[in-house]
Amino acid sequence: MDAAFTAEQDEMRRTLREILGKHCGPDEVKAAVRTDTGHDRELWQRLAGQLGLPGIALPEEYGGVGCTPADLALACEETGRALLPSPLLATAALAAPLILALGTGAQRSALLPRLAAGDLTAALAVPGTALATALALTGENTVGEWSGGGRAGGVQARREEAGGWRLYGEAGQVLDGHSAGLLLVAAHTGGFARSRTLLFLVPSDAPGLTRTRQAVLDETRPQGRIQLRDTPAELLGESAEAEVAAEVTGALAATGRTAAAVLAAEAAGAAGQALARTVEYVRQREQFGRAVGSFQAVKHRLADLYVQVQAARSAAYYAAWDPGQAGLALAQALEALRLTSGEAIQLHGGIGFTWEHDAHLYFKRAAADELLFGPVHRLRAHAAQRAGLFSQGTAPTQEKVAV
Repeated sequence: MDAAFTAEQDEMRRTLREILGKHCGPDEVKAAVRTDTGHDRELWQRLAGQLGLPGIALPEEYGGVGCTPADLALACEETGRALLPSPLLATAALAAPLILALGTGAQRSALLPRLAAGDLTAALAVPGTALATALALTGENTVGEWSGGGRAGGVQARREEAGGWRLYGEAGQVLDGHSAGLLLVAAHTGGFARSRTLLFLVPSDAPGLTRTRQAVLDETRPQGRIQLRDTPAELLGESAEAEVAAEVTGALAATGRTAAAVLAAEAAGAAGQALARTVEYVRQREQFGRAVGSFQAVKHRLADLYVQVQAARSAAYYAAWDPGQAGLALAQALEALRLTSGEAIQLHGGIGFTWEHDAHLYFKRAAADELLFGPVHRLRAHAAQRAGLFSQGTAPTQEKVAV
């Protein structure tokens, strides 16, 4: 494996950093998240048109750039530095790979070119708080309870005599669910005897679909609640048989590995930027006639953070080339971002504790991502279980893993 960056990758990162530096500063981020969509549409179209960002990991035959998921991860390191609010994660890292893996030829041809061009955004709707489980990040997704069924709530799918499908139920924490033009809904069907989870395509203007933007901790990760009341839907793929349900869980797990690598790179970028801003501040801020950063205790704290960030970046790069290790890389990066953003608030002193300070943007991103895709100890525990580090009956409890 050659982990060196190519000239094209370096140019992409340089161009993306330059664009985001001009149009995605802290003030622009705060303004964008307060729009109806939760992101800057003009900047999104520019990133799509100039860099092909939404389709960077899609094949050229579907209008994509034809690069690898590693290139998407490297791009997301830059978007993480700026905390870019955009549909990139939901569209390019979650929905598009599932359509590519499971969709029919007609579905791919109709949807993927629009997603790659940035004309259409998509969101993966998973009931409840089960996104990490559905993507097999914190547990196996082969058991379908996470999608609902019986009295478990979630989203139910009913097949009509004419061959179509109807959905009913709700999902409460859908990334970009309030604004996406296309919803990819995980729904339970088959009852108790033939219980299985399938994916369905629901356009934003479908009858019976209600969407509401949720109040969330991290406004740069907007979420929506979707409610489906006898809503017509199109099955993703050609068949609804049991063997296809196994393909669905496999595709979700594969998408989870790619998404974890992307999220790890994004978190590493955010942690690096939070540290850089903190270092800049302690160099300028003076106390007792000297820069705060010149005190030995502050130097030690910054040195520890530097080690954390570099370890997270190394793990994220490795996961970009080997997504099989993405769960551990994500745990490392989320922990680094949490520690770095927390220390950033501390080292900024009194001004850092004001809710309006930019350091809180990074802290809220760290907390929200761990709620959505973690927590860290479960990411590590699941990775250890899959690697067979603990024999049956000797696996540590969640409390021990958390420590």
